[in-house]
Amino acid sequence: MTEVLRVDPHNPDRSVIARAADCLRRGGLVAFPTETVYGLGAHALDRSAIRRIFAAKGRPANDPLIVHVTSLDAAAPLVAAIPEAARRLAAAFWPGPLTMVLQKSESVPDEVTAGLVTVAVRAPSHPVARCLLDAAGVPVAAPSANLFSRPSPTRASHVIADLDGRIEIVLDGGATSIGVESTVVDLSADPPTILRSGAIGAELLRQLLPNLRIERSLALPSDDAMTAPGMLAKHYSPRTPLVLHTGNRSDALRALQLDAQERLDHGERIVVLAYTGDMAELDGLAVLMVELGSEADPEAIAQRLYAALRESDDLAANTILVRSLNTDHPLSAAIHDRLERASTR
Repeated sequence: MTEVLRVDPHNPDRSVIARAADCLRRGGLVAFPTETVYGLGAHALDRSAIRRIFAAKGRPANDPLIVHVTSLDAAAPLVAAIPEAARRLAAAFWPGPLTMVLQKSESVPDEVTAGLVTVAVRAPSHPVARCLLDAAGVPVAAPSANLFSRPSPTRASHVIADLDGRIEIVLDGGATSIGVESTVVDLSADPPTILRSGAIGAELLRQLLPNLRIERSLALPSDDAMTAPGMLAKHYSPRTPLVLHTGNRSDALRALQLDAQERLDHGERIVVLAYTGDMAELDGLAVLMVELGSEADPEAIAQRLYAALRESDDLAANTILVRSLNTDHPLSAAIHDRLERASTR
C-alpha cells in the first residue's frame, strides 16, 4: 500500500518532508504537489529509480521527463550551458509554472531524456515541492503522478486512484492551484518555441523573447523520442470517449446540443462538461452535467478541469461532450489544448 502523508501546503512539516526526501534518495517514488499538478518524483540521476517511474505509470520510454530543481544554479550541472534567454526567463518566471528545454550535460541519464541531447528543467513554486527538493538535495525527475495518458492529478486522491500500491509515498498538500501542466519552452534551438501551453502565455514570454514561435502540431504515436512531455495527440484522456465541439460559443453550443440529442435518441448516456453560463440552455436535455465553472474565469476552470474529467468518468456514460473555451486569457489556450488532446478524433 502507498503511504499518504498529509502536509500543510503553506508550512509543511519538516519531519514528514524528511521521510519523503530520504525515500527519494534511496530510489523510491514520491508523489508531491506542485502549483500545476501532482508530480511523481524520483532521483533524476538514479537510472533504476527513473525506470520505476515509467513502469509505475505505464509510460512509454520515448516520452521524456521534466527535472525539478530549486533554481537556475541548481539546474546548471544538468545542462551543457545556460543561454541568456534562459537567464531572462528564470529571472521573470522561476520559481513557477515554466519548463525550459536546454542542451543536457553528460550527468543526465538517457532514461530521463528519452535519449535526446536535451533536458527539460523546471523550478516549481509550491512550498511542499520546494521543501522536498531542498531536503532531498538531488534533482527530482517528475512527470504527472497518474497512469499514462489519463487526466493529470490535481489532488492526492487522484494519485491514489491511479497509483496506489505502485509507489511508496504521496505527500497530500491539498488541491493544486493552477490545475494544468507547465508551459514548456524549447531554448535548445533558434527560434525559441513553445512546445506546450500553460499558465504563462505567449504574450508574456514574447516580452522577453520577441522571436518566440508556437508549435501547433500534435504528435502522433511513434517510436521516436518526443521533444518534451505532453506532446502526444492523444493525452490527458478520460476513459469515457470525449467529443470536443469547437468554434464560437453560439455555434459550438448549438452543435453540442444537436450532438447530445442525436446520441440520446440512440439510447446513449451522455455527460456534458458545462460552463456555468451554458447550464440553463442545456437544461432541457436529458443529460448528466458536470459543471466546469464560469467561462469568464479560466483560472477556476483550469483548477477544476482534470477533476471534472475524472468525475465524468465515474458517471459511467457512453460519451462526454464539451465545447471549446474562447477567451483571451493565457489559460484558455492551455485548457483548449488539454481538451483537444483528451478528445476522440
